[in-house]
Order: sequence, then C-alpha cells, then structure tokens
Amino acid sequence: MSRRPLIAANWKLHKTRAEVRSFAGAFLAGENVSTTDVLVAPSAPLLDVAVAAFAGSSIVIAGQDASPHPSGAFTGEVSAIQLVDAGCGAVILGHSERRAYHHESDALIRAKLGAALDAGLMPILCVGETLDERESGRTELVVLGELDGALDGLSSERLSRLVVAYEPVWAIGTGRNATPDDAQAVHAAIRARLGMLLDASVAESVRILYGGSVKPDNAAALLERPDIDGALVGGASLDADSFLRIVRASGSRG
Repeated sequence: MSRRPLIAANWKLHKTRAEVRSFAGAFLAGENVSTTDVLVAPSAPLLDVAVAAFAGSSIVIAGQDASPHPSGAFTGEVSAIQLVDAGCGAVILGHSERRAYHHESDALIRAKLGAALDAGLMPILCVGETLDERESGRTELVVLGELDGALDGLSSERLSRLVVAYEPVWAIGTGRNATPDDAQAVHAAIRARLGMLLDASVAESVRILYGGSVKPDNAAALLERPDIDGALVGGASLDADSFLRIVRASGSRG
C-alpha cells in the first residue's frame, strides 16, 4: 500500500506570534511538494495566528497535547473540542516530554486519544525508549508496550485516522540518531503489532513517523525505508528553510 508521507513540525515551547508569521511566509514561498502532507504544531497561544498565517494552504495545524476532558474545572488544560474550534486538524499525544515531565501514563494517553478521536482530530501517538532501555535490549518491549497501552480497547474503525510516531528518547535533541536500518526495524515491529491489534487494512494504512533528531542531511535516507512514512521534527523545524528541505526530501519517497 502506498502511504502518503507526512512531515510534522513540533515547535514545542518556541516562537512568538511575529515569528510564526515570518516562518509561514518563508515556508509558503518555497513549498512546492504536492505529494507530501505537512503539519505544524505550535504552542496553544499561537494556534490562532498559525491558522491565519497558513490559511489557504494545505498545511494542517495541530495541538501539542489535549485534555481527556471535553470541558470542566481543569485549569490550564486545552480540550480536543477547543483545538478543533481553533482550527486544528490534528494533535500530538504521548510525547516523551509529556511522559517524563508530566508523568503521563498509558491510561491517561489512551483517554486523551479517545477524546481526540471523538472530536474528529487526527492523533499522532508518540512511542519510544530511553537510552537505558535501548542498551538493555528492551526497545521493542517498551515501544510495543506503550502502543498496546494507548490502543487498548479502541476499535480499528475508530483508529482509521491514527498516526504513530516512533521517537527514540535518546535521540531527541541530542544530535544522535538511529540509523535508517535501526529505525526501519522498529517501525516494522510497530506495524506488525498494529496488524495484531487492528484490521490488516487499517494497520497497513497507518502512517508511522520517525522522530529523533531528523535533519535535512539525514531525512532522505530515513524516508527511503519502507515503513518510515514521514517525520516528527523538533529543532530542525524551527527554521523555515531547514524544515522545507526535510519536506522536499520526502518528495522522492516511493
């Protein structure tokens, strides 16, 4: 099955409103890859300016997180319904920084995933292992365990919009990177597990992104691998030219 590449920018806690407008202008002036889906995830206060700055383009705006609750007395939270109302089409869930700094459990991530699906968002579910877990030979145990925990009880029909991002924690922001062959091996294991959890056709259609220090000079080699369907890009997505070069690298896939 041919899966359309997806390149996603996770801006984390970066950029001002003026910087969002500047990025959008520069990126849209150079973007010409019609075979790739592109997504930008700014922090919550920047969602409205990002939606306006990319209006008229095919760029999808995403939230970086969503509450499992639709509304209520939950100070500081942003609901999936509010993300949709702000103009978002997707949301990142279970990022390693949320798991580490906010102690998010698989059960909480599963609840957030259900809320995102109920609201009509495309969820990008992040899974990945730490350096200690990798060096002790537990990569697949950890990664597939996080996948199982997040998807438990959710039907194939509900998960037709699912995107999975494999982000080895030891490679995020460190300059270290899994080799394309290593990344492909984990992606293939994820797809095989999806085949056990979901209908075969749904499992085959799910896009699996790689997210560990993706840069313009390594993107093409990663995206050549058959089960690597795109990238979740952190630091290299903050500069419009750098991010555009990664998007263009995806244009030769397939």
